[in-house]
Amino acid sequence: MQKFSLVAVVLLLQLPAVVTAQEVPAETGEYIRLFNGTDLDGWDGDPRLWSVRDGVIHGETSEEKKTNGNTFLIYRGREFGDFELRLSFRCASTNNSGVQYRSKHITEGNVRNKWVVRGYQHEIRNELVLPNVAGFIYGEGLGRGRICLVGEKAVMDQEGKKVLETLIDQKGFEQLFRLDDWNDVVIVAKGKRLQHYLNGKLIVDFTDRDDLVLTDGIIALQLHAGKPMWVEFRDLRIKPLD
Repeated sequence: MQKFSLVAVVLLLQLPAVVTAQEVPAETGEYIRLFNGTDLDGWDGDPRLWSVRDGVIHGETSEEKKTNGNTFLIYRGREFGDFELRLSFRCASTNNSGVQYRSKHITEGNVRNKWVVRGYQHEIRNELVLPNVAGFIYGEGLGRGRICLVGEKAVMDQEGKKVLETLIDQKGFEQLFRLDDWNDVVIVAKGKRLQHYLNGKLIVDFTDRDDLVLTDGIIALQLHAGKPMWVEFRDLRIKPLD
């Protein structure tokens, strides 16, 4: 029998665990197409900033066409509770964007433009270094900041957030993300549990607290205030699960 010294055993125990990301569920059943590939029928946003180019939704700000605060392109067809949302995105690296879900259109109070949205956000970025990457859950207008980071399987309870497992690490994300290119997203929301998949791999798995969880709302796409930027979306489709 091969013998190991105590030092060798300790060193082996200190080695990082191999991180293997879970595969995305197969696309089955009927989906609602949120975008017709031709125009923005069914959507509502600042017409200066949102358009359709070459069959994709294109949002862009510039020095001449700025947004006063974060602004959104809002899907008006219906609201969704439990669902599986699939889409692809690409964007500039000068700023960030997002996909809102289980969110609300805010029209009263101190709003900075006509298309202010608050709720869960799937962050959209064109960056490679964790944690400032695409996929984390942000509480847009909720006062909760970054709710769950990429790579975290976590739960929120009365004592705070507890990270249970690492889904993907820095090396894994660098291999997964397609810089300056199209990336595929799947968002699955079932009750209190929210899962984000990127290019076929699970990167966020979060269970929210009972008194904080958002259960339904609108879908919307973000243009962030600040530096000029552009973002594009295509193949937006959703399957209600409730």
